[in-house]
Amino acid sequence: MDALLNKAKAWLQTLQPRERIMVLGCACLVGLAAIYLALSPFYRSLHERDERVARKQADLAWLRSVAGEMQTLGANQPLNLGAPGESLIVLIDRTARECGLGSSLTGQTPNGENGIRVRIEAAAFDSLVKCLGTLQQSHAVHIESATIDRAAQPGLVNASLVLNRAAG
Repeated sequence: MDALLNKAKAWLQTLQPRERIMVLGCACLVGLAAIYLALSPFYRSLHERDERVARKQADLAWLRSVAGEMQTLGANQPLNLGAPGESLIVLIDRTARECGLGSSLTGQTPNGENGIRVRIEAAAFDSLVKCLGTLQQSHAVHIESATIDRAAQPGLVNASLVLNRAAG
């Protein structure tokens, strides 16, 4: 390394003073350009993160501004717990038929006082998800566990579910 540095110094000494200044000036410009190119991705990612944080803060501010309204809307929608005295088995069977899953519902077994094990075969995945959402939102039935496997045909699934209804 010292030999290379000594060669460069000797070469610089052979140049005219004006040429020496130009070479050193160009070397400085090349060095600054290298530093800029090395640091620009870092500064770009910092800028993108700052913009993302600003967007997230704006989203949070908006969510906070409508939170009261959303709570009011949610409070005005009473839960439909089914007909008085309607068992969970009847509720699941009726809701499955309403969602078009009546023929896919192959088994229901009570699981404790407020629970049920359900077996569904060859059901459309989208219909199953919609039905589970209806049960949760409208009937206070929550999914305790779920195992969903794809069936032989595309878009169809087999599912084993454990569902619970809030005691009330």
